[in-house]
Amino acid sequence: MATTLTTNDTSNEDQTGEDTKSQSSHILPTVLVVLVLLVISILLAWYFLRLRNQRKEVVTTVDKKIPNGILEEQEQQTVVLLPRSPSASKTYFPIPVDCLEEETRIRSADDGKLFREEFNSLPSGYTQGTCQEANKDENREKNRYPNILPCERLHLILSTSISLTNEWVNEVMDCCVPGPKQDTVADFWRMIWEQKTATIVMLTNLKERKEDKCYQYWPDQGCWTYGNVRVAVEDFTVLVDYTIRKFCIQYQASDGTKPSRLVTQLHFTSWPDFGVPFSPIGMLKFLKKVKTVNSSFAGPIVVHCSAGVGRTGTFIVIDGVIDMMHQEQKIDVFGFVSKIRDQRSQLVQTDIQYSFIYQALLEYYLYGDTELDVSSLEGHLHKLHNTHTPLDRVGLEEEFKKLTNMRIMKENMRMGNLPANMKKNRVLQIIPYDFNRVIMSMRRGQEFTDYINASFIDGYRQKDYFIATQGPLSHTVEDYWRMAWEWKCHSIVMLTELQEREQDKCFQYWPTEDSVTYGDYTVEMKGDTVCDTFSQTRLVRHFHFHGWPEIGIPAEGKGMIDIIASVQRQQQQSGNHPIIVHCSAGAGRTGTFIALSNILERVKAEGLLDVFQTVKSLRMQRPHMVQTVEQYDFCYRVVQDFVDIFSDYANFK
Repeated sequence: MATTLTTNDTSNEDQTGEDTKSQSSHILPTVLVVLVLLVISILLAWYFLRLRNQRKEVVTTVDKKIPNGILEEQEQQTVVLLPRSPSASKTYFPIPVDCLEEETRIRSADDGKLFREEFNSLPSGYTQGTCQEANKDENREKNRYPNILPCERLHLILSTSISLTNEWVNEVMDCCVPGPKQDTVADFWRMIWEQKTATIVMLTNLKERKEDKCYQYWPDQGCWTYGNVRVAVEDFTVLVDYTIRKFCIQYQASDGTKPSRLVTQLHFTSWPDFGVPFSPIGMLKFLKKVKTVNSSFAGPIVVHCSAGVGRTGTFIVIDGVIDMMHQEQKIDVFGFVSKIRDQRSQLVQTDIQYSFIYQALLEYYLYGDTELDVSSLEGHLHKLHNTHTPLDRVGLEEEFKKLTNMRIMKENMRMGNLPANMKKNRVLQIIPYDFNRVIMSMRRGQEFTDYINASFIDGYRQKDYFIATQGPLSHTVEDYWRMAWEWKCHSIVMLTELQEREQDKCFQYWPTEDSVTYGDYTVEMKGDTVCDTFSQTRLVRHFHFHGWPEIGIPAEGKGMIDIIASVQRQQQQSGNHPIIVHCSAGAGRTGTFIALSNILERVKAEGLLDVFQTVKSLRMQRPHMVQTVEQYDFCYRVVQDFVDIFSDYANFK
């Protein structure tokens, strides 16, 4: 619809003249106002342009949050250098080890405010020396990041040329380097040879968030020659947090080939691109392995991430301050970082890494080294059990109490506590954490259908190797089979009876005979095998362990050893997809089975075990895993049974 707006003009010529005079008298002020506004606009434009240019010169983490602090700018990656703090002159004094827990708690308050202040007070480094050599035209291409360079007094001199990819950290006799680039690999291996290095510590993955972080400087198999150094792969072992590779290297000189040497690379793969490891447990285990592998007669350990400052610095500080704890009964993170930053600028790159150092030190202080060689297991069990009174478990109770004191992260159980999902939980205290819950596909038009009370749990060699879940309820059976189908599970381990002490513990999710359909999934019995079908067919082996009461433990450990071995054989045949493990609530017996699976796998591979840290790690992934001291004791006893059965140590190492 169109409308016309009309107005009646009743003015005459006299009125028009008066209006013209009136308008003229207002023109001058209007022009002045416009001019003033124009000048202000020009000044503002100049100010913002200048500010923009300044921000280009110094990019802070507030401006852009880049994974691992790496920023692609002007066709060249640089490391984000954090802004200096107004409190940069503040000094922090060493902390007695018995005050570490309280000091860490204070610094962690208010979202780590005091950690940030302490980190920002650190000197950036390089109070002496310059980086002129690093900035020479012939050397610029050797630097992975143009703003992370070695200074003259510390860079390593190779036999015929200067390699600007590395420098000494004399404090801990390690060699900090950035991840090699394709055109610096030959220099890297020549450095390894000339420095007589026997151990390489790698703390980055080759690619992270689609960015190249390090060139693969070793062959996948066989051998390859980099410059004058021939590198052959001898062996490799893949574990959940790190991979161990062993190389045989030879230097091919003009006067003949030198005798070969063995170099071990320990590659920590669980340090996320942006942030820090989920827990210090894996890092401390990795650090101990590094120390065990490296010979005291070898040259410096070469440590690298991508830039050679963030993760590399964090690793070196944890190592060095642990030694300080033993020697001086104090820790001085601030002083240690300040000292090594004078040897390599910006070591320890973020406040998150800085606070992680304290977490790792606290973990080590509170729990120490709980790893055992199998040969010392029997003696350790004698210490844990008071042999004067068979029913007394003073040491064992104390060890287990440290686990029960762990805080349950209720703030990370948001999805399981939603009203729509609460009815899907069998026990309200045992709910999966959001960060590792098993997520299913969302049904079209139906909210919250991606939730099931199930958690991914790491195995000994593989992340998310187990799915710990509760026994299905009558209204969650379809979800249970949908989870099994979507995550390609071929093995189910059941550790409860359908009824125990006249109470329902698990809904029968398989047919008594023939087949049964749950929503889109048909489950058909195939002898001792369960098969579920949906457009395709998949065989699923169901391992039902009988004889584990709801309260108490199995009468002996051999049955548990046998079922774990059977599940492992099935996994090898079916492709190592996640194993579903459940009891009733999915915590006590479920956690004990998973703990034993991981412990026995390590005993077979390394001849080592760590029951305490294995269970502690499980409890960080799902609450109440290994629920009672009897179950915890059972873990030790099954390992002892395993060792007794395979008394010839060589049989399982």
